[in-house]
Amino acid sequence: MRAAIFHEHGGPDVIRIETVPDPEPGPGEVRIRVAASALNHLDLWVRRGLPIEAPMPHIGGSDIAGVVDAVGRDAAGVSVGDRVVVDPTIGCGRCTVCEAGEQPLCDELRIIGEHTQGGFAEYVIAPAANLFAVPDEYPLERAAAAPLAFLTAWRGLVGRGRLRAGETVLITGASGGVATAGIQIARHAGARVFALSRPQYADRIEALGAERVFDRTDPEWGRSLHKATKKRGVDLILDSVGEAIWPSLVRALARAGRLVVYGATTGPHAATDLRYVFWKQLEIIGTTMANRAEFRAAMRAVFSGEVEPVVDAVWPLERAADAHRRLEEAAQFGKIVLTP
Repeated sequence: MRAAIFHEHGGPDVIRIETVPDPEPGPGEVRIRVAASALNHLDLWVRRGLPIEAPMPHIGGSDIAGVVDAVGRDAAGVSVGDRVVVDPTIGCGRCTVCEAGEQPLCDELRIIGEHTQGGFAEYVIAPAANLFAVPDEYPLERAAAAPLAFLTAWRGLVGRGRLRAGETVLITGASGGVATAGIQIARHAGARVFALSRPQYADRIEALGAERVFDRTDPEWGRSLHKATKKRGVDLILDSVGEAIWPSLVRALARAGRLVVYGATTGPHAATDLRYVFWKQLEIIGTTMANRAEFRAAMRAVFSGEVEPVVDAVWPLERAADAHRRLEEAAQFGKIVLTP
């Protein structure tokens, strides 16, 4: 099969299109003929050499949609020809948190495309239990833009963030895949949504459901948000930016506010003024991936049309390096999708 693969860590130029052996499904697994696979910032971290045990040479791609091509032994509930998307979260399946359905808290947590070979190829292997059916009328290229973004946003806002109707929410990095999903999920839940992004995306972000978009390059954006909330602050923040804006995010929270963190694209070393934390009784909450129930709830919302993946571009697999560059430069709005 053809795959976008790298043999060493580095910049986008390390990615090559090569022919590698077709993978074979093991017990409980299926092989999927990939129709489309979307990029995430995770793909950038792995390519750069994030300290994880990624198999090398490596095929990235955690967001996958396609058609089941082969079924391994004991792979229940799935048949050749099924149109599916993949939950990239893999727990050990044996520990108490996995038995409770909380795979993201497993000590042996793995992510397809990070700890295993991923979907930037013609075929990929996935556990049968991680599949969710895609309706016949739903385009697989759009379906591929849904899993990681929507499961992350769903867990961050609904599961970990405990979002309630009538609350105010700030979503940062609002042109990205998780953020565009989060804006729609928060709005659908009945929240009042603000966003932080570059000004050229303001109209498109507002069209997704944000009441107002603040310019992240404006040093006074925090004051503007404070005024927009009548000096109250926001109840919940969903953040992936991290270090560069962290002090402003802490100050932007209302009393008993929650700051949910799912990434740190500008750096991991955030300075926190603890006086805000104890005086306003704030919560700082981490989130990664989603449990199976949250994944399924997010996919049902997508395929019912309640929310919709935002696709920036659909490119052939040969442009994988270009796709990495575009995401690295933050030039995209929504998800970049690759097709074999």
